[in-house]
Amino acid sequence: MKKHLYFFIFIWIHIQVSSAQAVYTNPILSGFYPDPSICRVGEDYYMVTSSFAYFPGLPVMHSKDLLSWHQLGYAMDRKEQLQLDGAGVSRGLFAPTIRYHDSLGHGGLFYITCTHVEKGGNFVITASDPKGPWSDPVYLPDVNGIDPSLFFDEDRTYLIYNSIPPDNKPLYDGHRTIRMYELDIHTLKTKGDEKLLINGGTDLSKKPVWIEAPHILKKDDWYYLYCAEGGTEFNHSEVVFRSKSVAGPYISYDKNPILTQRDLDSSRKDPITSTGHADFVNTEKGDWYAVFLGCRPYTGGHYNTGRETFMAPVKWIDGWPVINPDFKEIQYSYPAPVITGPIFTSKVNEFASNQLYHDHFDGKELNNRYTFLRTPEKKFHEVKKGKLWINLLPTTCAEKKSISMVADRQNHLEGYVTCRMEFQTQAENEKAGLIVFQNEYHYYFMCKSADRTQPVVQLFKGPGNPTSPERAMDAAQLLTSIPLRTFNNAIVFKIEVNDKGYSFYYSIKEGEWLLLRSSMAREFLSTETAGGFVGCMYGMYGTSNGKPTVNTARFDWFEHNGK
Repeated sequence: MKKHLYFFIFIWIHIQVSSAQAVYTNPILSGFYPDPSICRVGEDYYMVTSSFAYFPGLPVMHSKDLLSWHQLGYAMDRKEQLQLDGAGVSRGLFAPTIRYHDSLGHGGLFYITCTHVEKGGNFVITASDPKGPWSDPVYLPDVNGIDPSLFFDEDRTYLIYNSIPPDNKPLYDGHRTIRMYELDIHTLKTKGDEKLLINGGTDLSKKPVWIEAPHILKKDDWYYLYCAEGGTEFNHSEVVFRSKSVAGPYISYDKNPILTQRDLDSSRKDPITSTGHADFVNTEKGDWYAVFLGCRPYTGGHYNTGRETFMAPVKWIDGWPVINPDFKEIQYSYPAPVITGPIFTSKVNEFASNQLYHDHFDGKELNNRYTFLRTPEKKFHEVKKGKLWINLLPTTCAEKKSISMVADRQNHLEGYVTCRMEFQTQAENEKAGLIVFQNEYHYYFMCKSADRTQPVVQLFKGPGNPTSPERAMDAAQLLTSIPLRTFNNAIVFKIEVNDKGYSFYYSIKEGEWLLLRSSMAREFLSTETAGGFVGCMYGMYGTSNGKPTVNTARFDWFEHNGK
């Protein structure tokens, strides 16, 4: 009898687990994770995204099922690999592609191609293990453009990329091309002549703009070249061409684009917009999926979470790949991929927008999901004794230099971030606390500081876009400064965001929240207002505002969650 009971319990659990795993939720990487690229090696899936001026660069993600994602580390985590000093927040590393190839027949290598728009241009890095270490970059001085991608075709390797118009004479604004070099896989140098694959886009007579993010795959003796088109904002799309030869000529699919949301009603509920910059992957079962960037805007096309990574099914129709073929709108959930492997695997996606993240700093190193703004000149943080210690640097978030900020992405439209900090100062220039940061000019910073040696809690707002070069370093605006009732050095900060804006709270007594400011405009921190290619970051941040100091802020925990 007990055996039968256990059997039925097992079946019931199996049904519940299977039911819970019946769908996956978009975005699969919520918050600022744009320009995704993906590859599969056996049962394992690997993905990288752009990181711009944040260090370490190029987060490397891993999944066994295309549902639950875990960060392995970063592809560029050494100063020798990546220097970002002086880079604007939306500069640095653009649009990586990850691929795997076993050219020697004994283990193979992972390859990432990318563009460092500040220093060096296009490059290749390699690793035998995607966890790293990754090699120092090998730069490709012959490659004039961005968005490089490798394609392995038996014993030959090709590099495809976005480039200038023929003779560098654009016929219209946004006129670009897709070009290709053969690459020596052993020396990682280009060889032979550059080839022009696509001029302008799907139909040059219609003046298509910003053809970019090219990838090639081969299926059923056809070479498929798929690219983004229309620009990375509202008119973004994905288009596809095919040829019997890797060098072309490539014929445009007559039903292009194969992905876009630009024709839909902008007032629709919970829209996903700006979809494009896709990369394809097929499962061991033979099913196809595309990962691509998209945005979750609110009123007026504003969005604060940046360009995020979404995933949708792909169907091959009459010999052409079509993304999201059964719907006009990108869905927030789809049936889960059928994956080989154990039934009882973790299906918790660490990067879902409604996933609680809480860190007690129990280990000796930071969780690798955290990031810094630009390459640190020296280490300014330490994890010890259950706390994150941050040394205050003289630099501020208004400068294009490394700052003392440990940040994670805002990955929700509505939610909160909170942390507990211990910090004492009698100097008005010393400030430490919690920041929601979009760029050098757009941020809200809630901190503990001093006013005439007395402790205060303050809220600052970034100066907004400069109206002239002379005003590029305008000071932040002090919105409020409230004396603290106690010299106790511990304080808890909380920022809430919803459709009314950002609200700022602090607590010096457990269970008692005091409001600093409510409903501060979230549009001020949107990409639509601030410009650029990134999203908001939540940061534990301190500064001594130009003066040397040995003071340190100590954080006990950090937490955020969303809806």
